[in-house]
Amino acid sequence: MKTFGELFQAADWKAEKHVPVIECPDGVKAGEPFSVKVSVGKEIAHPNTTEHHIRWISVYFHAEGEKFPYQVGHFEFSAHGESAAGPNQGPVYTNHEVTASLKITQPGTIYAAAQCNIHGLWQSGREVKLG
Repeated sequence: MKTFGELFQAADWKAEKHVPVIECPDGVKAGEPFSVKVSVGKEIAHPNTTEHHIRWISVYFHAEGEKFPYQVGHFEFSAHGESAAGPNQGPVYTNHEVTASLKITQPGTIYAAAQCNIHGLWQSGREVKLG
């Protein structure tokens, strides 16, 4: 049996449309809020249809030297063009992009995970230093 971590896929987001892209400063001041934006399909657009879409994005912070990461947020996308008229006929589509504001007191790594309804789980990470 595989471990849960072995189910996640990773790649360069510039060449693979499923990888979550983390945008935030490389360095921040301890205790001061900053924004973290996570999106899927930044370089190569990911479909957002009833049949093929991103279901959710989760964001975590793993402080340097700590054993476990902390969940920053879990964001679900519920509208993919479904309607009584049929697939992709609906009036609303959620965009697979989220922004969270957080503050940290230690340097560490922000991790993002995303789930595509067809292609599974994808992950990425980005280090953040204190300045």
